[in-house]
Amino acid sequence: MFRGAAHAARSFHDATSSPYTRSEAFTDPRRKQTIISLLDVLSELSNEASSDNDANLPSNFEDDRDVPTVDEKLQVAGSELFNKFERRMDNLDKELRNFANAARQLGSSVGILSSAFRLRERLTKLLFLFRENAATLFPRKISRQPRETLVNPNLMDRRRTWRGQQPPLRPIHDDGLDPESFPGQFASFAEDVVTFLNCLNEFPEFTDEAVNTSMRAFEVDLKYWASCLQEYKGQFRYPAVQRYIHDLTSEIGEHIDNITVNLSMFIEIGVPTIRFAQQHAAANLLNLSTVATFFSAVTATTLQFSYQLTDGVLEKSVNAFWFSSLVFSIAAAVNSLLGLTWKQAMYRSPGHRVPWWVLIWIKRSPLVFLVMSVACFSAGLMLFTYATDQGFVTSTITTVFTAVTSFGLAAVSAWFASERWIFVQHRGHVWLEDVINETTHRMLLLSAVVEVRKIIHYCNQRILAIRGLIRRVSFKKVTNAITRFRHKHHTLPTTQEGPQMLEISHHHEPALSMCSEYTERPNSLDAPASEESESSRRSIARQRFKGAVRSVIMMQQQQAGQVPLYLRPFMPPRTPSFDRNSTAGMSPTRFSSIGLNTIRGQRVSTLIPKLRTLEPIQDLSIHTALVRHLQFSPNGKYLATSSWDRSSIIFRVGESFSTQAVLVHVRGFIGQVAWSATGTILLTRLTRGIKVWTEDGLSKRTIDRPHSVSSIAWLPNSDTHFFSVEGSDVFRLDIQGKVLDSYHFGRIQLHNVAVTPDGQRLLGVGPLLAAPNGLHPSRTTRVEKRIIVFNIETKQFESQTPVVNDVRDITISKRGGNVLISFERKTPPQLWKMELVRDARGREQHSFAQVARLLLRHTYLPKAQVDIAGSSYFGGKEDQLVLCAGKAGDIHIWDRDSAALLHYIRPQTFGGDLTCVAWNHSTDEPFMFATGSHDGTVRVWTTPAGDRSSDDASYLERRTDAGATNSDQYGSSPILSPPPVPGSSRRERAPTIRTTFSIGPPG
Repeated sequence: MFRGAAHAARSFHDATSSPYTRSEAFTDPRRKQTIISLLDVLSELSNEASSDNDANLPSNFEDDRDVPTVDEKLQVAGSELFNKFERRMDNLDKELRNFANAARQLGSSVGILSSAFRLRERLTKLLFLFRENAATLFPRKISRQPRETLVNPNLMDRRRTWRGQQPPLRPIHDDGLDPESFPGQFASFAEDVVTFLNCLNEFPEFTDEAVNTSMRAFEVDLKYWASCLQEYKGQFRYPAVQRYIHDLTSEIGEHIDNITVNLSMFIEIGVPTIRFAQQHAAANLLNLSTVATFFSAVTATTLQFSYQLTDGVLEKSVNAFWFSSLVFSIAAAVNSLLGLTWKQAMYRSPGHRVPWWVLIWIKRSPLVFLVMSVACFSAGLMLFTYATDQGFVTSTITTVFTAVTSFGLAAVSAWFASERWIFVQHRGHVWLEDVINETTHRMLLLSAVVEVRKIIHYCNQRILAIRGLIRRVSFKKVTNAITRFRHKHHTLPTTQEGPQMLEISHHHEPALSMCSEYTERPNSLDAPASEESESSRRSIARQRFKGAVRSVIMMQQQQAGQVPLYLRPFMPPRTPSFDRNSTAGMSPTRFSSIGLNTIRGQRVSTLIPKLRTLEPIQDLSIHTALVRHLQFSPNGKYLATSSWDRSSIIFRVGESFSTQAVLVHVRGFIGQVAWSATGTILLTRLTRGIKVWTEDGLSKRTIDRPHSVSSIAWLPNSDTHFFSVEGSDVFRLDIQGKVLDSYHFGRIQLHNVAVTPDGQRLLGVGPLLAAPNGLHPSRTTRVEKRIIVFNIETKQFESQTPVVNDVRDITISKRGGNVLISFERKTPPQLWKMELVRDARGREQHSFAQVARLLLRHTYLPKAQVDIAGSSYFGGKEDQLVLCAGKAGDIHIWDRDSAALLHYIRPQTFGGDLTCVAWNHSTDEPFMFATGSHDGTVRVWTTPAGDRSSDDASYLERRTDAGATNSDQYGSSPILSPPPVPGSSRRERAPTIRTTFSIGPPG
């Protein structure tokens, strides 16, 4: 009631301040002043009631349309995201415009121009819809665009005037541009992208794989988003769906950036390449036309000498060949010009859209006609020599040359045709030479050919053997004659050291020259033929023959008395060897002042001083590995932990925490602990099982599950029934392991669930496995995540809220009206309000049917961007706080209703990185929470029991002596006394513990 009065007061003030209604307002000033004073009082009462009422909504809730939808930081962040997206769209539009201007010079460019203009038109419509969506979410930062200002950039839809002038741009008149058209616009956008890509690939002269890859990925994602958005029909004006569409701008923007860069490279490289290839083809046709024209003139000239010869058969044959040559040459020239004009036409159809006979006629007929013209002319010329009784020599030479040139022309033509056939059959994987070699190899493997080759090889071996024998016999005779002559005269010199004459020795022993010494060696031909190659034997024989000839020449000179000035000793050649020197190849944020100003009431004013007294009082160093999860029991008596060291510990809460029991799990890691409503039963979640424990650490049962268990949650006020989340299914079990019911969530891979306090609804979070049409996003795009509200009684979805960021956990407040969503990595937590609305679908059966709907209330911004560890939780006995921990050790505590950062705990100088956090909800005197870290330490934080805000000394320092005393009494336990660390004197240690092992269910 007060809220409506305040709204009426604002409306009355606005009405009286308007110049139009001022003259028609109340004419009595006193009556007017009385009403204004009454409305001011009602407004003050409304403000006081709003500060005391815990269920009212603050001024920045999304479902309040009279005030801004989000706080200033989110307004700025949202507007910056849209402005960045708008710049990306403008850059792509600019590149498409540049591409259209560059492609006008290409042949057959009408298709790519039309698709580029349609793509630009689609970008204009989508940008308008995204602006309308962003202006609804961030009205203080983004203004709306009038629909009349939308200009259609599609130049292909406008016709030039009869004077050739370009008509003015036309506005876009599309009544379907409303938020409900987002799925259809995405689907049409995907079709336009594919059409543009197909037109781009119709240029066979250049193919860019980068453009194809980026556009194909964008097409897949657009179809995926269009299919997912179809399920939100009628909800596109809800803030949650609007925010999801706004968050998609970052994903779409990345695709647009990739396409823009690749399209720019295509303009710089691809368009010139295509233009060069088309100009080269046009130049070939032009040259062909020139040759055909020249040849037709030659043929026409020669016809002047023969057209009157019609007496005999030869004369008629000459005229027939030359007239045919003239016809073919004219056809070649005309078809070349026709093909040249068709290739340069902008509006011509691409090759795959033209009939095959048209392509053959345009591309192949000019060359074929020219070849036929040359053949006919050559045949006619040869016959002309005989018809005119030319000489024998002239006729013979003409006939021979004509035959040779005709054979060469036929052979080259056959080679060209064979290359074309090989390309059609193998698409460039095999060359014609490879096919010829393969065919030749197959022919050589035929049995008849193999036998013939064996016979030829045998004959060659015999011939070589006979030649070697003859050469050896003749060579031996020559060498023996030379040796006998040398021994007879003793005149062959051996060495010479200077220009003086060498004295010939008369002794027989030293008279052997290098030549004779070489020739008298054992003949290598006597060795088996397999030891040396044929070329090596021939080289040695050749060198021996040269040595013998030189010896004969020197003996003849000695007998004639002509002794040379000096004689160079003849050295035998070295046998070629492998090159040993060859080298092998080498393989190659500050505190939110805006939020603090919104805090009203005595309740919140006492939170900040109390939170400032939070200090760590005890470190529980029991675990030896990472602490995965923590939870206080509802009665506040116990703290349960789970660790990757395959143990779970129950601590007794008190002035000094003590260990109640250690629950050792033989197999599997412990991912979660969950206390029942009374705190007497504890569940520990394994990978494929759930263990049931008592508060004393006794194992009651091990429940094995066939699928992986991702989360467990107790039913409200129950100690016997709980939910097990397994993939896309949720099973209701009792502590005996019996399945009581199951609920299927379709294509949602659930990560976690929460149960409303009345037990009627399940709230789940998780990613979408596939779109309704079965599509999946590309590798670089995140899948859609959803927040599901599921009715347990009807087993139907009441609402599905899409989110872009990776969701981790969901927690619901005690009263059930607030839902806290935790995200992965650096995304801050969000508070959603769950409200009941009338179900339009169930009015016919139940007139009072209601469904739950989620509305985003707050996003809790940390002091600076942090990597959040684990899940975020409610704090305080009445869930009036929101708590999250960063991996670096910092802790943020916000006020739930105002999203103001109340307290920030800086990273501690001791202790490991944080992994999880848990709050003790049993009492607010004192505040208490615990954190887990990577090194296995559990740290307990609390406030003093009394008012300690005015004390100078910290609570941690007051407990130094007590901590040191208590730590000494546990020094004998090897588990409870790890090596000392800095500051260990301020932290207490846990007392002696009792360990409970559980391998299977009790017997």
